[in-house]
Amino acid sequence: MTSSSPVLPRLSILDLAPIPPGQTAAQSFENSVALARAAEEHGYERVWYAEHHNMPTIASSATSVLIGHVAAKTSTIRLGAGGIMLPNHSPLVIAEQFGTLATLHPGRIDLGLGRAPGSDQATMRAMRRDPMSADSFPEDVLELQGYLRGQSRVPGVQATPGAGTDVPLYVLGSSLFGARLAAAYGLPYAFASHFAPQQLHEAVALYRREFRPSAQLAEPYVIAGVNVVAAASIDVARQRFETTRRSFVRGLISRPTGTTSYSDEEVDAFLTTPGGRQLASMLTYAAVGTPEEVRAYLTSFAEDAQADELITAHQATRIEDRLESVALTAGALLGATV
Repeated sequence: MTSSSPVLPRLSILDLAPIPPGQTAAQSFENSVALARAAEEHGYERVWYAEHHNMPTIASSATSVLIGHVAAKTSTIRLGAGGIMLPNHSPLVIAEQFGTLATLHPGRIDLGLGRAPGSDQATMRAMRRDPMSADSFPEDVLELQGYLRGQSRVPGVQATPGAGTDVPLYVLGSSLFGARLAAAYGLPYAFASHFAPQQLHEAVALYRREFRPSAQLAEPYVIAGVNVVAAASIDVARQRFETTRRSFVRGLISRPTGTTSYSDEEVDAFLTTPGGRQLASMLTYAAVGTPEEVRAYLTSFAEDAQADELITAHQATRIEDRLESVALTAGALLGATV
């Protein structure tokens, strides 16, 4: 008697467009192109970029511009936003931006939507964002969807380009709000479990339970975020993950103070405190190890999270190490059989 092999999830990449120490935004963009080309070569479903502002280590603030740049240098891989923080923008402008992308690169553009600011309070003011703008997120999603379908909800206003492109929408979230909204609108739901793991299972269960079919989607579809560090040896993978975790925590504790000179020893000491452990827990879901170990972790995680697709954040300081992780993970999940 033989047991059936696990159903492997679709595999995608979240590229945070990091600016490593000593490098520039221009080098980050070159790295993003290299990563997308590798994803295309190895059979990944899509690559997404997230809108962040006033973060000196992240280069994806002008998300639609970066998507267009990478799309022009690749051929088949789907590209999109994971996500656009819609309350920062008017739905019409986003419909025009992504309608333009979809017109230039037909069948390759996704649009994930979130309601967080992607920034701090001072940056929100600098962007002229209304502090109450998140309250209209559900209505703004419908307005944006109307523009992209060529069925504008605003009389006399059409998105050009954009109308009729039907760019697929995804709702992003890390709480029950996004899950409930995605279910009500019949949209795919992407949970940010790569840095906000706490409500993953509850949110996915709610989404699947309350899902209503729509013109875009007949059945619920869940994408779950997960960190990945794949390497030829477990020791190398663990070392790279520890470096990434220190960098992640250093960035979070540096922002309020403006201090960027915390040593590894200081960060490690902070990680032993309750606050440090809380920050470290943000990276709870992480596949770290050899290809075989990464495969085992990701298949188990996908089943546990009821995820149809995993969007993987390959964590390493050097682009060469990220590319290695991308290739090894694809070989383990997309090119191998058990």
